[in-house]
Amino acid sequence: MSTKKVLVALSGGVDSSVAVELLRRQGYEVEGIILEFSPVHAAAVQAAQVVAQQLDVKLHVVRCHEEFEQNVILPFCREYRAGRTPNPCIFCNPTTKFGIICRFAKEHGFDYIATGHYARVDHLPDGTAVLQKSSCLERDQSYMLYRLTQEQLSMLLLPLEGLEKPQVRQIAREMGLACADAPDSQEICWLPDGDYASFVEQKLGKCPAGDFVAPDGSVCGRHKGLIHYTVGQRKRLGIALGYPVFIKEIDPTSNRIYLARTGEEYADGVLLQDCVIQPNPHLSVENPTAKVSVKVRSRASDAPATVTLLPDGQMRVVFDTPQRAPAPGQSCVLYDGTAVLGGGYIQEQL
Repeated sequence: MSTKKVLVALSGGVDSSVAVELLRRQGYEVEGIILEFSPVHAAAVQAAQVVAQQLDVKLHVVRCHEEFEQNVILPFCREYRAGRTPNPCIFCNPTTKFGIICRFAKEHGFDYIATGHYARVDHLPDGTAVLQKSSCLERDQSYMLYRLTQEQLSMLLLPLEGLEKPQVRQIAREMGLACADAPDSQEICWLPDGDYASFVEQKLGKCPAGDFVAPDGSVCGRHKGLIHYTVGQRKRLGIALGYPVFIKEIDPTSNRIYLARTGEEYADGVLLQDCVIQPNPHLSVENPTAKVSVKVRSRASDAPATVTLLPDGQMRVVFDTPQRAPAPGQSCVLYDGTAVLGGGYIQEQL
């Protein structure tokens, strides 16, 4: 029986490096791949090359500037200009990162792909691939992967499932890897300085200032451009009304930002658009309403809710208990226990 070949998305970080080692221990033949998304990512390619040399693994470098620009950067910029709060990793994963890696793997004879994400994929007897939360819930990244296709999930191995980050770092230390104690990256990968507002304006032009509208409907100040704000924000508003306020709504049509009193930031539900549903017996066209748990942002706690599929491809999600400031543009991901059912982008609060 021939050895199965795995193509690992290899960055310069500890998670993907340890993923390579764990797969080797399981008897797989492993090679690495690094995607150069933009000129800024040249440093990431160099870091991956260093790690690949340490691991003694062949590394494939794939340049995909145009795909990343069209699938991730421009949608990210347009969403911010429209007053929404996008998550670029969720744009990137199905369309670009996993899409390109799966295509490369098929073209070059690999049986599987793998990444250093903390999640799990189960395979049902009928061939359905079910994305599950990691058993290490503190590190769970299933939220970021909810839009992956069945084709992508069916090829995906996630060798870090069941491990906690200290265990992963210990394995890296035992391997003598320089990245063993490197901090986790938190910034947007193509914006090391984190200044997304300046980047958006460089791409799409200056974002004009506009009015802040107080809870009583009066204009109470000027904002410096919609891209600098997000729904739910309480700090750095530059507004003094004598009582605490937060951003309730961002209206790109009027270029106004509407404020509400702190304590009024909870929503009863959300309307979702551009939705995806993974194959499952709990939620489908035949069973359009289901009790689920949801996450309205990546680090949010699970919240019980009722979801209804609408005829136009949207979803209506009604929370059992109101949730704080779900932001348009962010994803609401649906779970049945630990299994990912799907989700969509928040269009508006209910």
